[in-house]
Amino acid sequence: MKITLLVVGKTEDKYLIEGIDKYLKRLKHYIGFNLLVIPDVKNTKNLTEAQQKTKEAELILKQLSNLDTVILMDEKGKKYTSILFSNYLNKQMIGSVQHLVFIIGGPYGFDETVYQRANGSMSLSDMTFSHQMVRLFFVEQLYRAFSILKGEPYHHE
Repeated sequence: MKITLLVVGKTEDKYLIEGIDKYLKRLKHYIGFNLLVIPDVKNTKNLTEAQQKTKEAELILKQLSNLDTVILMDEKGKKYTSILFSNYLNKQMIGSVQHLVFIIGGPYGFDETVYQRANGSMSLSDMTFSHQMVRLFFVEQLYRAFSILKGEPYHHE
């Protein structure tokens, strides 16, 4: 199985970039992982929230194949503990999922067309985080999940 984290917009904060890179290097030992950044939509001052989501949706949907299993990172999505998330990933691997794509949208969330394409959604917390921070939290949880599956001491219960 291969995993992609598809995100809208570049990360600017150095501390977030360093944290993300730390976990990306660690993830390479477990799975084929790709962080794919879609550029921010241009001239958003002239767009409504709905128009911006529509333009982002077009860019997101272009990156997906019909065979991809797509999970949206969404505040209303399913919540997992770290252990349950590792179990979820294990089931996907056992179930022969070839490509699992997690998507972090733009500041206003997702257009309806992206929700329609998705196979599911998940939330990292009831709290609201910046889309930039969610990237770091997600790659850390992904690393944690694989360390749990391998029985390594990173996660403590």
